[in-house]
Amino acid sequence: MSIEINGQWLPLWQPVVDAFAANFAVGEEGAGLALVHRGELVVNIWAGQRSNKLAGVERTDWIEGTLVNIFSAGKGLVALCVLQLVAEGKLQLDEPVTRIWPEFECADKGAITLRQLLCHRAGLSAFHQHIPSEQIFDWELMTQAAATETPWWEPNTAQGYSPFMFGWILGELVKRASGYASFNAYFQARVAKPLNVNCHFGVPDYLLDAITDTGPLKRPLGVAASATGADSIALGKLMKADPRGVTNRAFSNPISLMTATNSREWREAQIPAAGAHADARALATIYGALANSQRNLLAESALPLCWQEQTFDHDRTLGLPLRFSHGFMLSQHDRADCRYGRGARAFGHPGAGGCIGFADPDVELGFGYVTHRMGQGLLIDERAVRLIDAAYHILEVENV
Repeated sequence: MSIEINGQWLPLWQPVVDAFAANFAVGEEGAGLALVHRGELVVNIWAGQRSNKLAGVERTDWIEGTLVNIFSAGKGLVALCVLQLVAEGKLQLDEPVTRIWPEFECADKGAITLRQLLCHRAGLSAFHQHIPSEQIFDWELMTQAAATETPWWEPNTAQGYSPFMFGWILGELVKRASGYASFNAYFQARVAKPLNVNCHFGVPDYLLDAITDTGPLKRPLGVAASATGADSIALGKLMKADPRGVTNRAFSNPISLMTATNSREWREAQIPAAGAHADARALATIYGALANSQRNLLAESALPLCWQEQTFDHDRTLGLPLRFSHGFMLSQHDRADCRYGRGARAFGHPGAGGCIGFADPDVELGFGYVTHRMGQGLLIDERAVRLIDAAYHILEVENV
């Protein structure tokens, strides 16, 4: 059965639309995709169904502006805010964080720098202390907990992805350095509103009904799972092997980090590393602006910070090799599930289950994909891989 694709696209990009439609044969139920090329929105499409049980909606059509929890795909947007302030001289990459946040100094953290936090080398990958489930919705309590936390290893001696603490720490630094009332207030004023995009760290009441619930990807009978799920299985083994280790604590302390993501409290809270809600056009527009320096989203002098490698190591939290710049993941071109574009300067960030945004300055491409059916891959989901491959086939064959 064919799926109706809604939206707009230029004829040249029809193969990308076809690849998007084909995903619905392998379990996709509702999704959005957008591409910005050389400053032009060349694809903006959506299809399928969505649900929002809090709003009493079991199943209805996916529409333009449907908001999705993009999970860690929001980390790149957090990094952007930090780099804007670095470009303005309000934050310094190699000065101790305590210059802006004096309370952060305790528990052997006095020498930790912003650069180390951005590239996951600060040792702050998880909370040692027990965090009550409801506490994650309270910004002050979470930033206080982060300020008193102890690194898991000596800072800058190892790489360890920070699934959740990353956002509260960097978000607090943005708040303090900028003078805005909250991290989201800064993001709306400096990123979302200037670009006229629909993305929020803490969804306002009037948009709560536009959110779709997230849930596991359900494959049709006869459709085999991809090998991209192997890393997820390995992560599960790491968590079980050491219940008090960094990997287990990073994802399950508290358990509400895994179980509360469809709740009203989660949607309204500012949880920058995992709680952003956006549509595909927002991701593509933001990354498209970074891929085209004429949009002035980030000072041209600071743009190289997005793609300059800072660390490439076996990650102690996720148990696999990862490359990072200043807050963004970088490509490993021998891995299909870790290729953010094809250019040497491509950068971006995936989110749990499948959402992804990235920029490729070499071809001036911004890419955004959102889905509410979550696959098992840790990095780039196989559905997104097919869409990326289709886009680059056009770029390479047509030489546009």
